[in-house]
Amino acid sequence: MNTKYDVIVIGGGTSGLMATIAASMQQANVLLIEKNRKFGKKLLMTGGGRCNVTNCQSINHLIEHIPGNGKFLHSTFAQWNNQDIIQFFENAGVQLKEEDHGRMFPITDQSKTIVDTLVNKLKELKVTCLMQTKVEKLIHDGSAIQGVRTDKGEFLAPSVIIATGGKTYPSTGATGDGYQLAKQVKHTITPLYPTESPLISNASFIKERTLQGLSLRDVQLSVIDTNEKIVTKHQLDLLFTHFGLSGPAALRCSSFINQLLKKQEVVQVSLDCFPKVSKQALIQQINRLLKGQEKKVLKNALKGFLPERLLHFYLEQLSLSEVTVSQLTEKQLASLCELCKSFVIPIERTFALEKSFVTGGGIHLKEINPKTLESKKINGLYACGEVLDINGYTGGYNITAAFCTGHVAGENAALTASYYKY
Repeated sequence: MNTKYDVIVIGGGTSGLMATIAASMQQANVLLIEKNRKFGKKLLMTGGGRCNVTNCQSINHLIEHIPGNGKFLHSTFAQWNNQDIIQFFENAGVQLKEEDHGRMFPITDQSKTIVDTLVNKLKELKVTCLMQTKVEKLIHDGSAIQGVRTDKGEFLAPSVIIATGGKTYPSTGATGDGYQLAKQVKHTITPLYPTESPLISNASFIKERTLQGLSLRDVQLSVIDTNEKIVTKHQLDLLFTHFGLSGPAALRCSSFINQLLKKQEVVQVSLDCFPKVSKQALIQQINRLLKGQEKKVLKNALKGFLPERLLHFYLEQLSLSEVTVSQLTEKQLASLCELCKSFVIPIERTFALEKSFVTGGGIHLKEINPKTLESKKINGLYACGEVLDINGYTGGYNITAAFCTGHVAGENAALTASYYKY
């Protein structure tokens, strides 16, 4: 087997596959090293196995939805962005469809379609792939990269790309190898923490599973700090579970909660079931609902106002379960509306990094050139995808960052390698 290449890519996930393709399309001779038996293990799991391949909204929208250093991606997106991802797959014969919030999926609704397309492209470009191989060391002379040492021998190249992913879902091979490789050449790794992670609460109603399995549509969840300021808020769907909260609204709050948990033991989140309605308007709405139902108990008179289990739970919290409409005071009505607009739930922690969707933290971005994604520590070393200190919300944002940084790193790594041919 050949041991000399133009570009070596470490990791055959989302960013690594795209980096390999981009470098090969620039006529670079590329070696792709993957420690699993197959490519794209985590990619197969994304979007519930359907693969939310990107998000079709504006660049500004993308950056806003990548709260973990999204602004760093301005240069990347100026070179290759979500529209290029869509074009790439459509040129390869994969039709995509748009769903809510700009999320793009293959019309087959199968992640396998996306992975197969990328792997077929590798074959078409005649890329050398080394599977079930672990990279143990970066070979360098202190100023420039020279290659890698693996458990199957040494391979040399003037350009090396670290595309090993984060530390979530270790079953996919994401065990943090890239961080260790980057540390070998004096890169700083910012503290790792879980993002896009379900929230764990010790509240009695959670422990008693009172609302387990209840799903709420289009509600607002806010994260409140110790000064009672809203740190972030998200209006999306929410799910009550046996351990706490899940669903898009909870996942989007998790990175902010983990940041606060570094300084405090418990973080409060506030649930607003009627984010588009003011408290005053809600009082008027309930009064209209109750008109002519004076003899009924509240839980029957307010049927359909909230999901039944949640309505009964809220009424119990306020000792209003057996109160009739005629007995309801203005103060009690105001308290009910307050609870509907701001039900506070304590969060003790999120799922561990290994069970979360996305890793926060990674290779410090001050040590990476934003235009090329080349290391500022070692010439010819590049990094892309989740190994960088970049994280976004679910909804196609992380995968977009991975594909785009992969493409930009691949092109620039090929360009660097081309200088060595002359």
